[in-house]
Amino acid sequence: MALKATIYKAQFNVADLDRHVYLDQSHTLACHPSETLQRLMLRLVMWGLNADESLQFTKGLCEADEPALWTKSLTDDVELWIDLGLPDEKRIKKAAHKADKVIIAAYGDNAAPVWWQQNKSKITQFGNVSVVFFDDATLAQLEAMVERTMQLQLTIEGEQGWLSAGEKSCTLTPEWWHR
Repeated sequence: MALKATIYKAQFNVADLDRHVYLDQSHTLACHPSETLQRLMLRLVMWGLNADESLQFTKGLCEADEPALWTKSLTDDVELWIDLGLPDEKRIKKAAHKADKVIIAAYGDNAAPVWWQQNKSKITQFGNVSVVFFDDATLAQLEAMVERTMQLQLTIEGEQGWLSAGEKSCTLTPEWWHR
């Protein structure tokens, strides 16, 4: 018998003082059995950091041809492609050609720096691909916030974000490797 996805609900309030974006949206996310809670929270954080009413969660791990999140135009063109992890060169190239803007949220203190060194020259050739890194300590703090039903508040100013869920909080200081 196959394992089923676990459903999480998040009421997400975002105040992005830099972009003047203020949103309050409800999200229902399916956490695939092979997905970690850290990755689930990173998906939510990437939505918050790029908050837009049209930014959508995709089928993600269940659909190899889709990123974790994307924004599509009314004509079905991909405007923003957000991938999580350490994609291979073929996937990065595909995303760069398919979308106006690509953001790769890399994570893993041991693997991500090695991946970056191996792919840096290829990635920097694409003018529309950015790479941001989240360290293991931040992901551990995010994982500690997970509940089946969450009330999240994210405030963004400058290069930092402050995420809170009830009495738990986390400072987000993403490290941009390429913009």
